Amino acid sequence: MPEATAPHPETQKRVHKGVYILPNLLTTASLFSGFLGMLWALDGDFDGAAMAILFAALMDGLDGKVARLTNTASEFGVQYDSLSDLAAFGIAPALILWQWHLHVFGRLGIAVAFMFAACGALRLARFNVSANQATAGKKFFTGLPIPAAGCTVATFILFQDCIPPSMRGLLPPAVLLLALVLGMLMVSRIRYASFKEYGFLRAHPFSSFVTVVLLFSLIVSQPRLLGFLILIGYIFSGLIYSFIILPRRNKELLRTFPG
Repeated sequence: MPEATAPHPETQKRVHKGVYILPNLLTTASLFSGFLGMLWALDGDFDGAAMAILFAALMDGLDGKVARLTNTASEFGVQYDSLSDLAAFGIAPALILWQWHLHVFGRLGIAVAFMFAACGALRLARFNVSANQATAGKKFFTGLPIPAAGCTVATFILFQDCIPPSMRGLLPPAVLLLALVLGMLMVSRIRYASFKEYGFLRAHPFSSFVTVVLLFSLIVSQPRLLGFLILIGYIFSGLIYSFIILPRRNKELLRTFPG
């Protein structure tokens, strides 16, 4: 039987380079989608801008998974993804917020829109430093992730059609408050679930699959309503965990293991 020959090193290198491009192409798609969102916001197409931010979030979620599946994660990819996130979920939503309603507040609107973008940049810088120092846990993020903040802005734009016409006059101050709250949450110490560990999914695959199907069906049935409500639920989940569940757990640990 003839001995199997190993693939030529140049062939292996060529395949590796081709696969290496895949996650960066997805990151570029996320960046381009954020750029389109800014252009559409300048043209007054806020629904299109919101959909562009949501598509950017989809691409942002896929690039990391593709990098891990193909074993092509790199420091370059991490930094590129971070810069793309700042543009797509920090600067683009800030510009959209300004064009949508914050412009009516003049200099205050400029300050709040900039604060949203700046807090997103600070959030990413802190995440990168903590990840490099291996101090961040896998189960939770510290502070609201910037993609979640950007998607909350996008879904709120789509949600406005569900607001009664008599209450539409409250939109400008509501948008101002939302931008302020999201900015502060991004730089806060509040813990948000990262969904990076899939122990529950592996232990209960069928139940998890049914839950995902139900959630998908609900979102498809009322995307403008449920998309925003789900993100608001995620925001409150961090507040509940950080200010209610975690303190109680710490007290129970102190009782069990007194110092």
